[in-house]
Amino acid sequence: MDATSQAVGTAEAVVGAQAGPVVPADPLAPYLAADFPWYGLDDGWTGRRWLMQAGSGGVRAGQRGAIDYGTLGHGEEPARAYESREIRRFAVVVTVARRDVRRSADNTGMLEATSASSAAWLAGSGLLANSWPGQLDRALRQDWLDQQSALAWDLADDLEGSGWSSLTLPVNGLPQPFRYRESEYGWVLAGEAPGVLLGAYGRGVSAYGLGFSAVPDLTAYTRS
Repeated sequence: MDATSQAVGTAEAVVGAQAGPVVPADPLAPYLAADFPWYGLDDGWTGRRWLMQAGSGGVRAGQRGAIDYGTLGHGEEPARAYESREIRRFAVVVTVARRDVRRSADNTGMLEATSASSAAWLAGSGLLANSWPGQLDRALRQDWLDQQSALAWDLADDLEGSGWSSLTLPVNGLPQPFRYRESEYGWVLAGEAPGVLLGAYGRGVSAYGLGFSAVPDLTAYTRS
């Protein structure tokens, strides 16, 4: 199995973060603590931008590089668990630090190096967390998430497989290859950018017209 969950957190952590993250006093603090550049949609996107979640995949708190990945949102915020499940238009960009093999936070094992599959896994699980069918009750929803998360994990570990197609999109103005797939819940893509691994997911927004760029000023994502 690839480092898909080991390097950047479990599906439960991602789903929990999407459902109701604890917002720090300064929401920019975890992003500014990262030792890698953040990526979002480029200037071609004129809609709303908003902060989501930045987290650690196992490095001890306080160490340099304790932030391993994070997400930046564009468009309408996905529905929370208690809200109507009507279609909302959004695109979320996932930035994952390039990490070599390293020791876990509890010092009991080793975390594998991150890869494009890590970004694909985070993007896929993020899409699932925001796309569960509204008619499902709580128990069935968890069964659905478990089943779909297992499928997303398998797909992320086989980016060259038939479940993915190729898509070229601009990154910092230059064409960059990505692996891309669609489902009834939305789309997911994964690839690379200078200094990081890059993923994205969305619904109601076509991936084909998007472009990515490093974010020079994250305060653009704090204005509602």
